[in-house]
Amino acid sequence: MPTPNFSLRTVDVTRYVTPLREGGSLPALVEADDGFLYVVKFRGAGQGVKALIAELIVGELARALGLRMPELVFINLDEAFGRSEPDEEIQDLLRASTGQNLALHYLSGAITFDPLTTQVTPEEASLIVWLDALTLNVDRTARNTNMLMWHKELWLIDHGAALYVHHAGPEWATPRPRPFLQIKDHVLLPRATELPAADAQGHARLTPEVIRAIVALVPEAWLLEAAPDSTAEAQRQAYAGFIKARLAASETFVQEIENARQARF
Repeated sequence: MPTPNFSLRTVDVTRYVTPLREGGSLPALVEADDGFLYVVKFRGAGQGVKALIAELIVGELARALGLRMPELVFINLDEAFGRSEPDEEIQDLLRASTGQNLALHYLSGAITFDPLTTQVTPEEASLIVWLDALTLNVDRTARNTNMLMWHKELWLIDHGAALYVHHAGPEWATPRPRPFLQIKDHVLLPRATELPAADAQGHARLTPEVIRAIVALVPEAWLLEAAPDSTAEAQRQAYAGFIKARLAASETFVQEIENARQARF
């Protein structure tokens, strides 16, 4: 399989439409200079730039696996938006986020995935659960599914809570046994009955070349902001190394998923 040509477009915010107050990071719906609407994840939000790094890396890993992800773009925010915003909380957020941020293409008319009314195939459910175990994504539960139904298809969003160990300090990527007990709360766990096939697909698609290409998309400025005492290249190596180590030991988290399914069902 040839290595995909990973790249993200860059757009500029032309109009701040409305804040989206569903989450703590206070994303917003904006219009960009290409005429499309985007949901912006701000660099200056409480979770910081590491949430944007996780959003980018895990979102593109999902896309590489063949899962549906809204287009991710780099989006530039001019300082003028902070001056004109009347809400002080939003004004502070915009000022702290001047420059390059990350945004997802807005899926107009999409509705939140409801596991009680929408069935997902075992193959797709297994691949999503596998991805979330690989990347330590704690935020795909019945309380907050972070999935949308758009044109009768399932789309993944919001991966800023994944790779949470990168908040732990400079040695976060050191290889070590790392259980992921939170997988027991995954909203798609009941349908994840095709894990061997998902594991095989993950290994086939997430080659070292693909992982390096995805991590290379992370802007140098974000990496230096996230770890001022390190270098951008060292941080890229840490992210790529962590994902490759998790992938190499996938039999461990696949067994964790199976154990969680058996315990719940």
